[in-house]
Amino acid sequence: MPTAILTGPPVPGSSIEADLRSLGFDLRTAADAAEAETLLAEVPGDERVALVDARFVGHVHALRLGLTDPRFPLAGIPGAVTAQPAGRQALTRAMARENSAGGGTTMVDSLADRILTALDADGTGVHHPELGSLVAAVPADPQARNEARQAVADVDDEAVRLKSAVKARDGFFTTYCISPYSRYIARWCARRGLTPNQVTTASLITALIAAACAATGTRGGFVAAGVLLIASFVLDCTDGQLARYSLQYSTLGAWLDATFDRAKEYAYYAGLALGAARGGDDVWALALGAMVLQTCRHVVDFSFNEANHDATANTSPTAALSDKLDSVGWTVWVRRMIVLPIGERWAMIAVLTAVTTPRITFYALLVGCAFAATYTTAGRVLRSLTRKARRTDRAAGALADLADSGPLAQGLAGALRKPARGLPGFTAPAVALLGALAVVLTAALTDFGGPWPVVAALGYALTSGLAVARPLKGALDWLVPPFLRAAEYGTVLVLAAKADVSGALPAAFGLVAAVAYHHYDTVYRIRGDAGAPPAWLVRSTGGHEGRTLLVTVLAALLTASQFKVALTALAVAVALVVLVESIRFWVGAHQGGAPAVHDEGETA
Repeated sequence: MPTAILTGPPVPGSSIEADLRSLGFDLRTAADAAEAETLLAEVPGDERVALVDARFVGHVHALRLGLTDPRFPLAGIPGAVTAQPAGRQALTRAMARENSAGGGTTMVDSLADRILTALDADGTGVHHPELGSLVAAVPADPQARNEARQAVADVDDEAVRLKSAVKARDGFFTTYCISPYSRYIARWCARRGLTPNQVTTASLITALIAAACAATGTRGGFVAAGVLLIASFVLDCTDGQLARYSLQYSTLGAWLDATFDRAKEYAYYAGLALGAARGGDDVWALALGAMVLQTCRHVVDFSFNEANHDATANTSPTAALSDKLDSVGWTVWVRRMIVLPIGERWAMIAVLTAVTTPRITFYALLVGCAFAATYTTAGRVLRSLTRKARRTDRAAGALADLADSGPLAQGLAGALRKPARGLPGFTAPAVALLGALAVVLTAALTDFGGPWPVVAALGYALTSGLAVARPLKGALDWLVPPFLRAAEYGTVLVLAAKADVSGALPAAFGLVAAVAYHHYDTVYRIRGDAGAPPAWLVRSTGGHEGRTLLVTVLAALLTASQFKVALTALAVAVALVVLVESIRFWVGAHQGGAPAVHDEGETA
């Protein structure tokens, strides 16, 4: 149980004790700074502790934001400061210095504010939440106290809390069609003790039922699928809003939210393809193409953001133009809509499922995603070419991890490291693109079972090694991971389609889904500052070039029917390995007290 140490002279009629107890704090009172230091030392090191001035006047939600957010080791607002176990040592040092400096025993000044100032001076990374219209103050006299209490009464604490539960940057559909009521669902869940993870799981189950309805192939099933998909998205918005409303952030929750979004969408694609097959229309190639395109879009987002995560001298005329357009209200919404974020995308899929056919749904999805991918990638290329930025070793390391190079590519990279030093800066994305085009086009333009795709896959391994032979710090080196993803997924898709045997494309869908999960998992580990997956996992799954080579060899040595069985077995093997390791890691990180995270980034 967290502990709050009240300092300073008590104020008759103050609600601070009741407010802190409502937030789950056990209360202790210190008469002076020395006693506060003693009480601080008595609180177990694995518990949260807070120092709060007894004269504090403010909203309960201001205290909640300042003292209960699990994402930050140290945080503070006027009159209150808190430390989790990771920030405890810094708080103890600051307290000892304040006490030894002769701060006095009566604590006329706010001890919590002095500690907060000392922590800021130490550069310890104290989080100061944005309070907006919320009040948090330590009044110096009765008049100031009355004014602060009036300011508290003038602002609706709950209205501010509800508004802040909604993500600051979201798509048009989510902002105007979902969030106006989903925030109240989030509050309803909070008041009944539901957790964001439970809502996330409910969203997944709803989407899986929607996929099952789509798989029936009936018009009634398609209508039900569309309705349930929207319901799943409402719950998907609700889980994040519940996390923000009640500050229930967790490492495990962030992972579940992100991975379940992908699982829901791709399971729905499979359900649509199964439903179309029941009606005599084979759209598995379209379903797999949609998954490949959507996954590559995400890799572009992830790679670009990681490449520029901590770039210095980050200036660009293109970025300046974008900022200028953002000042014109309507252009903001147009630009958010044309990138087809998850809200707009799922709404389109749901409506088209209900009123048209799976084939038309996939055609619209492919066209929309292709346009969005072209728009966003072109803009990011222009930004990268026009900005003067120096990328860091961390960014280069993240891009190398996203590349997912296996033993073959890594070995070739080591052998080519010296020759690669003299090559131009655009070499990495150029050779990655050439290798990707070569292997996919060779598979598409030659007969199934021929040797040429194997030769192209060997060349692809060579170009992949050359692409990562030196640190990925070039202006366009963030394009390397997307090109590699497109090569691997595209090769599997083309060879399965060329096999022209029933079940080959569904098996390929399963394989790409398993590998894509591994790549998404890599992204979420990097975003959570947990590092890349272990080297043994990358080696055991062969890396992107190893899997691509293996698939081409299987296509060359096996009949079409045997190739289908081999793809299925490979999909199961990869899925088992990556899922077991991923679940082990994330559950262990959650139980081990890893810092809570919450992603407010892309709208997926």
